[in-house]
Amino acid sequence: MKRIRSSHDLVAVHHWRNLLESEGIRAEVRNELLSSAMGELPPAECQVELWVLRDEEALRAERILHEGGTLAGEGRSAWRCSKCGESGEPQFTQCWRCGSWRDDR
Repeated sequence: MKRIRSSHDLVAVHHWRNLLESEGIRAEVRNELLSSAMGELPPAECQVELWVLRDEEALRAERILHEGGTLAGEGRSAWRCSKCGESGEPQFTQCWRCGSWRDDR
């Protein structure tokens, strides 16, 4: 696991996590409840943190966040499930029929 960002803005950190997960990168938010300890602890220690679960995805995750992510489906076309052959809209990463993941995630 590797920490890639931190902020006092809880909503922003969850948004970043959602951006990464929409690109197939598993991430975790930590220190969500430490803001209540600010004053007792240094403010820098109370920031909400975003961690990627696989170290090898950290560089790609940082690039995605730097670019601001993409809107769901932006720049993609419809796709066909490799398992059952069902067609899927570009904003979806999983087949609605059989539950298989899109191959190009």
